[in-house]
Amino acid sequence: MENYRVTASITYEAAQNAVRVAIDEAARTGIAVVVTVVDPTMVPVAFGRADGATPHSVETSRRKANTAASTRRRTGWMQDSFAVELPLGTGGLLTNIRGGSPLKFGGTLVGGIGVAGGTPDQDAAIAAATLAAIGADAD
Repeated sequence: MENYRVTASITYEAAQNAVRVAIDEAARTGIAVVVTVVDPTMVPVAFGRADGATPHSVETSRRKANTAASTRRRTGWMQDSFAVELPLGTGGLLTNIRGGSPLKFGGTLVGGIGVAGGTPDQDAAIAAATLAAIGADAD
C-alpha cells in the first residue's frame, strides 16, 4: 500500500503565460476578460484582469478554473439539475458556466483555467485558443 501520491502542478511561469495569452486573445476580439489559473487542488497560481473587465468576472473565472481542474473536464457539460446542485453543494466553489478548461500537457493534469467576461461561448473559445497557443492538450 502506498502512503502518498505525487501530483503534478503548473508552474507559475506557465500559468502567468496562459493568463497573458488569454487576455491578449480576448482583446483581439474586443472582449475584456478575467483569467484565473489554478493547480489540480484548486489553489490559485496566476490571475489577471483586463482593464474594463466586469467585477463579477473575477469570481466567475476562479469558479470555472476550479471546476475544470477538479472534474478534469471543460465546464458546461453538466445536466440541468446537477448544474444547479453542484454550486450549492460546494458553497459556490464550482460552476457549470462554459469557459473553464483543464490544463494538461502530455496527458498530465497540471491545473485548470477559467476565462470570464464574454458570453459563455466566447469564454470557451478564448480558453480553447489559449490551450492551443500554449501547447496544452486540447480538452
